[in-house]
Amino acid sequence: MLNNREGVAAVDEEQLDRAFLALADPVRRRLVARLSRGPATVTELAEPFEISVQAISRHVRVLEQAGLVTRSRNAQRRPVHLEPARLEALTAWIDRYRTVREEQFRRLDAVLETRAAPRGAAEKD
Repeated sequence: MLNNREGVAAVDEEQLDRAFLALADPVRRRLVARLSRGPATVTELAEPFEISVQAISRHVRVLEQAGLVTRSRNAQRRPVHLEPARLEALTAWIDRYRTVREEQFRRLDAVLETRAAPRGAAEKD
């Protein structure tokens, strides 16, 4: 993670690519959604899917390499945990561009309103 001039956490290009590639897969998005409710083991994560535990483990590994999840050890269990800070960094990156676009649309609306106002007044006469 890097910080930009505005003090907002930024993600470097490689991290961004890994995260978006990881989230491009619908299975991995469902895993992230499940983990948003709390940690789970790979076996627990595999339950609703019609794919093997090994396949789910590979999906978890991709999410882990993207920094979106971590694993811990709790006796015999190895729960997978969502990394909310990484998701927040992605959201901040997206929001930065959304905010720019919204400001551009607000300025366009203001221009259109000022141009429409004189016509509206002329039509009343």
